[in-house]
This record gives sequence, C-alpha cells and structure tokens, in this order.
Amino acid sequence: MINLKKIGLTALAGSLVAFSANAVELSVSGGSEITYTTDGGSTDLTGNPFGAATSMKFSGSGDVGFGTATIVRTLRDNQSAASYSSAYTTLDMGDLGVLSFDSTGGALVGTAAQDDILPTAYEEVWNGVGAAGNGTSGIASQNTLGYRHTIMGVSLSLGYRKGGTDVVTSGDGGNSGAGSTGSTVDWNLAYDVPGVDGLSVSGGMSETDTNSYSVTAQPNTDNNSATAHILYETGPVSVGLRVAEENSGVLAAVGTTAEAYSIAFNVNDNLTLSIAEQELTYDAIATTTTGTAALDTKQTTQAINAAYTMGAATIRTTISQADDVGGVAGIDDEHMEVSLVLAF
Repeated sequence: MINLKKIGLTALAGSLVAFSANAVELSVSGGSEITYTTDGGSTDLTGNPFGAATSMKFSGSGDVGFGTATIVRTLRDNQSAASYSSAYTTLDMGDLGVLSFDSTGGALVGTAAQDDILPTAYEEVWNGVGAAGNGTSGIASQNTLGYRHTIMGVSLSLGYRKGGTDVVTSGDGGNSGAGSTGSTVDWNLAYDVPGVDGLSVSGGMSETDTNSYSVTAQPNTDNNSATAHILYETGPVSVGLRVAEENSGVLAAVGTTAEAYSIAFNVNDNLTLSIAEQELTYDAIATTTTGTAALDTKQTTQAINAAYTMGAATIRTTISQADDVGGVAGIDDEHMEVSLVLAF
C-alpha cells in the first residue's frame, strides 16, 4: 500500500468544505487481475477467453468534530468501468453508529451487503451461470443513505433510497430526472449466538415501491425480497445455509425461492477449497393449456472453488454448472474461470 501523508481533501474535492480545514492521511492501494473464462452448455459460446482489469482505491479519513468521516473512491479500468467503480462516504459516530452515503457501487447496507454471504474460496455458486442469480435483490448502490449499529449483540443495517428501480447516479446539485418517484427500504439483522462459538444467524428484507412515469411500465408495483443465513465456523471448516425469496409485484411475473448451502475448508494458510449448491424454484403463476394447475419448476446450480495465495499473488478458480436453466427442462449452462490477482 502507498501512503501519501497529509494531503488536504480540498485538493481532491473543493465542494467538501467540511473537510477542508483538516489535513488527513490519504492511502492508495491497487491491484491487477487477469482472467481466463469459458462458458458452455446449451446456448453459451466462448470467443476470446482472456480478460484483464486494474484497479486503484483511494481512501482518506479525518475527525470532523462529531465523528470520523471517511471517503473512498475505487477506479477500475476495464470495458465496463462505470459498473465497477465505487464511491462512498461514511461517518463513524462511535456509540451512535455509522452513517453512510453510497454514491455508487459500495453495497454498504441492508440485504445488498448480505445477499449471499455463504463461505466460499472464490465466487458465489450462482456467479456467471444459470438465471435469476441468487433469487433476491437488495437496495441499489446508487445515492443510497445507510445506517449501521450494533445494539446488545444485534447488528442492524438499514438502507433508504429514493427513485424506486431507477438506478441513475446523480452528482451534487443534480437529480435523476424523470423516471420513478418510488423508494426502497432495506434492512438486515445479524446475531452471534451466545454459548456457541462460531455460530451466527442473519436475515433481512427489501421492499421497493415503484411509481413509474413510463407509459409502458406497470404502475405502482412493489418488489419484495428477503434473505436469511445460518453460518457456522469451527477450526478450518466453515459451513452455511441460505434461503431467499423474491416477488416482483409486476403482473404475470414469476416469483422465485432459493435454497443454498456451502462448505469451505482452509487446507493451510495458503490454500482454501469450497463446494456449494443452490436450488432456485420458479413459482407457478398460471394453469396449463389443459386447464390443470401449473407446477413449480427448478434450476439446480453447483460450484467448486479454490484459491491459493502466495504473498501478494492469488490464483483463484471456479467451476460451476446449472441444470434446467430458468426452470426449463434440458437447458444447461456451464462456467469456468481462472483468475490471477496481484495486489499492492
């Protein structure tokens, strides 16, 4: 990590007047990643499997009188840089908790930060394969207000965002303009079970009220999702169970229910292995052409992950497969990724 001492934040952002009187420490860290990725199955094709990206993270913090403020900006240069950069501000008020404002990409609070925390050596079981992801959606990481606090052993994480499903990020003095005037409320609770070392439970819900101005959009629809985890760690072994549910509220849209587990094992200080499986159920919403009730359909996804660290270098790999993708029998999907990460 490179440390640049006593750089005034005014030099970085003139609009942050609250910080301009204080000289703080600005730290810079970064990394480079090279990947080899292939996709297969019923519909996927792989062209050039090689990819790469570099990232730099700038962070600075200082006392503002009623807490410690921290600003973070991460830049990533790949073909979709806008979706990988992040910027957020936090204010740690000690016993009063932590306030945050996520400009983009931070995923700091609510079920967005806890959507899938099953132990894994690398990627989540659903990454890059199948459909509908992990079966839940949390608060968007664009212009999101957040609050975190731990009270009597219970960790509370709250998020609030205006704009419904509109995910436009607006700068200071601006707004997202026409679109949705709805809002999202998101919360998550986590608790370390007393008397059982290594056991924790967590769960939360997210609700988006969408009031859209679009002529073609379904008006006043609510998206509801929930997720919960049970995690246990003992020695080199970590296990987890996860359940999730999502209902979009849109007319004729299919709701989903997810059940997943994972097991991770630290072979030694350098090598970690994990396996995981997820069953995603698509709810039946109509009758068949014969008039009989339609049946739920399921997509099953499995993944094996491994990671090996040598100093500042890490080699990671994930191999995953999904059967009956989207609940359609006979459609399968395969994904393999090898990643080399160099951190500094």
